[in-house]
This record gives sequence, C-alpha cells and structure tokens, in this order.
Amino acid sequence: MARLVLITGAAGNLGRAVAEVFVRNGDTVALLGRSRESLARVYGAEDAQHLFVAADLLQPQALQEALRELASRGGGVEVLCNLAGGFSMGETVHATPAADWQLMHDLNVRTLLHAVQAVVPGMVARGHGKVVNVGANAALRGAALMGAYAAAKSQVLRLTESMAAELREHGINVNCVLPSIIDTPENRAAMPKADPARWVTPRQLAEVIAFLASDAAGAVHGAGIPVVGLS
Repeated sequence: MARLVLITGAAGNLGRAVAEVFVRNGDTVALLGRSRESLARVYGAEDAQHLFVAADLLQPQALQEALRELASRGGGVEVLCNLAGGFSMGETVHATPAADWQLMHDLNVRTLLHAVQAVVPGMVARGHGKVVNVGANAALRGAALMGAYAAAKSQVLRLTESMAAELREHGINVNCVLPSIIDTPENRAAMPKADPARWVTPRQLAEVIAFLASDAAGAVHGAGIPVVGLS
C-alpha cells in the first residue's frame, strides 16, 4: 500500500533524489519547500504522486496550517524525512558571532523540531510511523572552524536517539543518516580540486534513507548510520 512521505528540503539535490526513490517504490511524496515556485522548478507540475507543500519550517504555525491542508488531500503522513538543513564554514569557536551559532541552530535543529512537532502526534495516534533525520558525519567529532555546524548536527543525533527511546513503544522508528560530503554541483564548485568520486551521491544517501523508512528496518531504533563513501 502506498504511503504518504513528507520530505522537507525537497527542492534541494538530496530532496529530489529521495523523492525519486520513494516514488519508484510506489509511495506518494509530499514535497515541502519554501514556495510552490521553487518546487515547480525541480518537479514540474504536481501529480498524483507529487504533492506540493509550501511552508517556512521556521514558522511553526504556518507549517501546521500547510500540513492540515495536506491532510485534506493526502491523508496522514506515515514517513517523515527531515532533509532541511544548512552548512557554512565558520570562525574559531571563541570568535564565532552569536548570529552564526543561531543560524546553524535554526537551519539544522529548529527546522527538524518544528517538523516533528507537526507530524509525530498523528503518527502516535495511528500507532505507526517512520522518521528519518539527516545529520552529518561531523556530528561525531569537532573540527576546526566547524564548531557551530558540528554542534548543531550533534543535536540532531541526540534528538534522534531521544525520540527513538520515546516513540518505539508507539510503533514509530526514528533513525538518522550521517553523510560526509555529498556530490552536488554546489560542492563541486566550492571544492574544484577535490575528487568527487570519493564523495557520497544523493542517490546513494537516498537509498539508505529509504531503507530506514522500510519494514526491513523495523527493528532499528535510534541509529546514526555513517554514509561516507570513500571520504
């Protein structure tokens, strides 16, 4: 039976790859982006398997309203893929401005929190669901000039573990992937001397996300799975 899969950050490179894998598997994807125009540029027009959800993840009330409208069209969300996030190199920890700490927290933590606050209660009521978060391999250890990003992604991993402990008895699996550098046009442009063959492709990461959202991963709770290619 087809499930309704909500994908945040759906207009990005990884979002497109994740959507393709779930649609290939027969699911319906609800594609969440900041605007319908940004989604249309990537996916074209809506159809029966591609539903557009325009909302700002940092505006929880607007997000709740958008998801209520989605429920009227597609039913309850059975799989939540939290892809939205952001990265930037920073300063040394002692020199990082407060605004930079807040930006990394907003993009990587608050977006996730608002999405799960909007979606998970419905999963609890139905007694089943899958949540897959996108962390980062950087969550496992600090690195120079990456303190704000590493701290934010570490929160994603700890939140994943906490949610898994809270929700497993409700029939809900919560796990996350921890990718290294993803092979995107933006990363190739930013690192022209690097070898992208050593990076992780969006499709490779999408396949792991789809596995964690499958019945085959029903016994997996609170995992942070490194997906690092050859890097």
